Amino acid sequence: MSAPGAALLNRPSVSGGGRGLAMQLLLAVVSGGYAVGAALNWGSEEVAEIMGDFGLSAAGLLAAVSCYTYARAIDSRERPAWLLFAFSSLMGAGGNAVWGWYEVILGQEVPKPSLADFAFLCFAPPAIVGLLVLAKRPVTRAGWVCLGLDSWLIGGSLLTLSWSLALAHAARTAQSGAPGSVPRAALSLAYPLLDIALVSMVLVLHFRRSETNRSAVNTAIAALALTVLSDALFTSPLLSAEYQSGQLLDAGWFAGSLLLAYAPWGARRLHPGPEPAGHPRGDRPHSRPITGSLPALTPYLAAAVCTLGILYNVVDGRKVDRMVVFTGCTVVLALVIRQGIMLLDNIALTQELAQKENHFRSLVQGSSDVIMIAAPTGTLRYVSPAAAGVYGREAEELVGTELATLIHPDDLGRVVHEVRRFLAAPPTEEPTTRIECRFKSGGGEWLNVESTVNRHQGGLILNSRDVTERVRLQAQLQHSAEHDPLTDLPNRALFTRRVRQALTGRRAGDHSTAVLFIDLDGFKAVNDTIGHQAGDELLIEAARRLQDSVRAGDTAARLGGDEFAALILGDGNRDPSAREYQVREIADRLRTTLSQPYRIGGSEVRVAASIGVAFADPGITPSDLMRNADLAMYRAKAGGKDRVEMYAPQMQAEVVRKAELAGRLRTALHEGEFALLHQPVVSLATGEVAAVAAQARWRSAQGILFTPAEFLRVAEYSEGGAGGAGGSGGSGAAGPDASRTAELGRWLLEEAVEQAADRHRAGHDVPVAVRMTAQRLLDRAMPLGSVEALLTRHGLPSGALVLELAVSDPRVPFDDLERRLTALHRLGVGISLDGFGSGYAAISALRRLPVDMLKLDRGLVEGVVESARLHKITAGLLRIANDLGMRSVADGVDLPEQVMALRAMGCTHGQGMAFSGPLDEYRLRRALVRGTFPVPGGAAQPALAGGSPGGSMAIRRGSHNETPVPPT
Repeated sequence: MSAPGAALLNRPSVSGGGRGLAMQLLLAVVSGGYAVGAALNWGSEEVAEIMGDFGLSAAGLLAAVSCYTYARAIDSRERPAWLLFAFSSLMGAGGNAVWGWYEVILGQEVPKPSLADFAFLCFAPPAIVGLLVLAKRPVTRAGWVCLGLDSWLIGGSLLTLSWSLALAHAARTAQSGAPGSVPRAALSLAYPLLDIALVSMVLVLHFRRSETNRSAVNTAIAALALTVLSDALFTSPLLSAEYQSGQLLDAGWFAGSLLLAYAPWGARRLHPGPEPAGHPRGDRPHSRPITGSLPALTPYLAAAVCTLGILYNVVDGRKVDRMVVFTGCTVVLALVIRQGIMLLDNIALTQELAQKENHFRSLVQGSSDVIMIAAPTGTLRYVSPAAAGVYGREAEELVGTELATLIHPDDLGRVVHEVRRFLAAPPTEEPTTRIECRFKSGGGEWLNVESTVNRHQGGLILNSRDVTERVRLQAQLQHSAEHDPLTDLPNRALFTRRVRQALTGRRAGDHSTAVLFIDLDGFKAVNDTIGHQAGDELLIEAARRLQDSVRAGDTAARLGGDEFAALILGDGNRDPSAREYQVREIADRLRTTLSQPYRIGGSEVRVAASIGVAFADPGITPSDLMRNADLAMYRAKAGGKDRVEMYAPQMQAEVVRKAELAGRLRTALHEGEFALLHQPVVSLATGEVAAVAAQARWRSAQGILFTPAEFLRVAEYSEGGAGGAGGSGGSGAAGPDASRTAELGRWLLEEAVEQAADRHRAGHDVPVAVRMTAQRLLDRAMPLGSVEALLTRHGLPSGALVLELAVSDPRVPFDDLERRLTALHRLGVGISLDGFGSGYAAISALRRLPVDMLKLDRGLVEGVVESARLHKITAGLLRIANDLGMRSVADGVDLPEQVMALRAMGCTHGQGMAFSGPLDEYRLRRALVRGTFPVPGGAAQPALAGGSPGGSMAIRRGSHNETPVPPT
């Protein structure tokens, strides 16, 4: 909370201040009215006696009740004092009541001594003790002695003066021996003596009062002082003989009682708030020397008055009373004793101060931190010896130097602003501050210095230390946190922050700013072939080329792996075509530079670069801009790699559509909406069913089964019936979500094995072929013994399973794949190479993998009749299969002409609409009972074609034709 706010909250409310002012006005009016009435003798002698006796008694009783109630309401060390004040006021009220009983009720003169005198004598002692309670208590025994001596010095001086003026007469009257004179003289002496003691305590308390509730204490002191003054006037010889109740003197006692009654409550309501922010208690300006020395001079002034009074009587030739001489001597003796105590205290304090000074001097001079004291003008007045070791400059050399000349010019403005702010802040809220700046050393270097700053008599105390190493380490850690450790380019976090600054800073309206996402094509092959060390060297070189190719002010970053990025700041050009041309030119230059050959370990390595570009359109966020560039980069890779692709809004729409389709795929799989169909694999020579190929279909809400080609492309699974024959000859485009591929592939394998086992137990020993990618077979999520365990669980012989392997990714590790397939082949699992003739790794697969069967790609089969080139290529591939002793399967055989042509080339088996489409379990078993399909040029009878027995062989439907669910 600010200092003005705190002062406002602690300031008395308007209503409270108004009530306090009303109480003061009421007090003044009542006291003034009483004084006026007393001056006019209240109009009659009877009223004067009533007001002079019972009026004073009522005022005293009011003061007693007020002080007692206040003492009950507080819980502090002041409570006994206010209880004593209440008792003192009660005694005064009782004495006035007794006085009134004699004068008003009985109508006779008050006897001396009487019960009233006893009550009046009991007024002063409780008040004296109460004042002692309110005084600041000494902390040492010598302090208590000095307090008593100070009281006697003041009281003795007053006693000397009083005795010389009036009390000596009363003493002589007591010595005369007249009957009844001794008690009256003692009583007349008791009043002034008690008043002298009370006045002494009032004066001592005035200079020794506690700081707590000062307003209430001051008001109580004023009330008692007014009462003592009235007592002194009453005991004077001039007024004591002529006094009558109700006179003007009673107004002093009456006002003193009302003031004592008002003291706790009025002062409490008007209690001052916190001290002004600029002058707190611990930092208030020094008081004047005379005012500060007055408490110490008061006892000496009292003793001086006493001594001067005696000397005056001696010089004037008057006889000095022995009581005056005795009292004066005791005052002088008390003064000598007090002076001796003060001298001993001063000696002890001096020694203690010297010890503390030596102690703190040792701490300052032995500290490793530099302690400096600067004057309000900024000049250094003191510098500790540690400056020689920290700054390389002697302390004497720095003393007298302007602090501003030692601070780095770039930091000076910030330091001056912080110092001014600190000095303007309230010390209670901000006692210290911390400043970091660069400080000039003796060698001319700039050191990073951290200083703790405190106030000191308008200037500053600076406790400084060298933090250069810490600042350097922090800068190093910050650099490490924001830069890639391998290439030293900004990492993703720093790149994202700079993109945000470009979009929200002073370039916020510049929509020509662009972000480039860069991926190195073929980098993984480098890691796999020549090692990760060579890959790191290639990344370092690529980062250097990227950094050298971007413009000054642009940012090149490495996001992770082989992905890089560049932030191209705009130049304010609002022409879309011009900015697109400029950024595309930069992107093409980067692509060309990054695609140049790399010299790694004495050999030449080549990689390409796919780059996606996105512009900072109005209102775009940093995350959206980077996502757009990422989408454009993936489009560049999908479009053939080694190219630049500009972001278009339809890319995001396509991503959303694929995400929705992938979600629908997962939902359909979990809710059992997929069904398994099988397409017969037929011998081209005899028409016999040699195997069945398992294919997944999605069951629509209308009870229709159709091929989920779009789902499977999204999920990295190429469904077998993509062509007219419903075969498995798709290449399978890579998609973004491999988890759904694994889930669908696992379901397909388990369902195919389970149904094949059921058919095997029913007497149909036809093998089932299940398509599986090489990546899926080597996936760590798929345990090595999962296929074997699946065959064992369902009781299917291993020879009844054929895995159609699709090897289209060059990153597949052939060593691992070879070991895995060899283990399965030893168990009797057949291995078919799917998509032969179109894949990248066909020759390597034939050379290294244990393949039993080649499955021709449907792209070769479709044009084998019309294209002489395809005819020769297909014939050559089939000749390779025959030479290696492998069976061959043609995928997508839809026409009789294709059957005859492939059979003439030496193809052994075919799969397609020329024989049958995909069949459900019910129709598949009917076909297996028949056992054969008609072959063009052969005599076999048709078993099932197109979906119904006896149907025409000339069905020309593609693989996406819907197959109705058979009746149950």
